[in-house]
Amino acid sequence: MTSPEGLLADLRAENAELDALVAALDPADWARPTPAEGWTIAHQIAHLAWTDDWTVLSACDPEGFFGAVERAFVPGTDPVGEGAAIGAAGPPSGLLSRWRAGREEVLAVLASAPGDVRLPWFGPPMKPASMATARLMETWAHGQDVADALGVTRAPTARLRQVAHLGVRTMGFAFVQNGLPVPQEPVRVELTGPDGEVWTWGPEEAADRITGPALDFCLLVTQRRHRDDLALTASGPTARAWLPIAQAFAGPPGKGRKAGTAGTAGPSAN
Repeated sequence: MTSPEGLLADLRAENAELDALVAALDPADWARPTPAEGWTIAHQIAHLAWTDDWTVLSACDPEGFFGAVERAFVPGTDPVGEGAAIGAAGPPSGLLSRWRAGREEVLAVLASAPGDVRLPWFGPPMKPASMATARLMETWAHGQDVADALGVTRAPTARLRQVAHLGVRTMGFAFVQNGLPVPQEPVRVELTGPDGEVWTWGPEEAADRITGPALDFCLLVTQRRHRDDLALTASGPTARAWLPIAQAFAGPPGKGRKAGTAGTAGPSAN
């Protein structure tokens, strides 16, 4: 298991990789459309900065977080989309500076938070280590949208293990979000990492199994690729039911991506 310090180091590295993709872009390139419908590269970075603000609020003022959620998330509004649109409306240089400052603040508050405290979130509350994992997952997922917009193929790294771990841990949450009973049968997940190492979760003797490349599993649970475009194998009724609805992010189920393309799905709110 990765230490809290290791998780924060991974989050810092994931931030830096995405930063390298956007830092030298011309202002016009920030307006490039991404696979998330209606979202440009600027929207993607603005969303990450917006979510970092919520993360800091959660860690520093949990009661204030609940109050802010009540005020922002009311029927008929789209605070996620609005937050991205507001951030994307300004000059890219200012957005980049805001994102850089916010993500450093996230690293600082998570490093100083007690390890056993549970921080409120839009889904279930999380300990600081889990929050760091969630931030890494979302940075990687939205970074995939940016890479797709730029036509860049990113080399997978061992950091995918953290994204995959969150994808496995949220299996029950995915069923709940889709109005389905949470399965009681365990699922064995065996994923091949970028260096050939096999990462495993679940009992070895489980009848239900999912196998394949770790990259493909991460693309699935972040809903960045359609199930049919991925080299994942599911055996057993629970495993087969899980893959089409898998989501590692908080909030309602996403629309997913169209088969054969990066798709035009809306972004997640995690």
